[in-house]
Amino acid sequence: MKIKPILDKVVVRVQKNEAATRGGILLAKSSSKDEPIRAEVVARGDGGMTDDGRKLKMYLEPGDIVLIPRGAGTGFTMDGHEYVIISQKDVLAAIYPNT
Repeated sequence: MKIKPILDKVVVRVQKNEAATRGGILLAKSSSKDEPIRAEVVARGDGGMTDDGRKLKMYLEPGDIVLIPRGAGTGFTMDGHEYVIISQKDVLAAIYPNT
């Protein structure tokens, strides 16, 4: 199955060290309830427009590893994996390996 988010939304797959209830509520296995969730971007929208009519730039790409706040976005399960749909502006940070 394939998913295509719209506008400034990104779909992230929660990494294995996280868990979610059947309803999509994300649970920490052994971390603080305030610690952000680590996830991989699997799809993104095209960006849409800002309130003042400018094209909204999308910075995230599929494959990027990101941190998102707990409780942000909308969680769901697809093909046995836990996902969250979130606005790009709500992503806290992207994590890039040292090069």
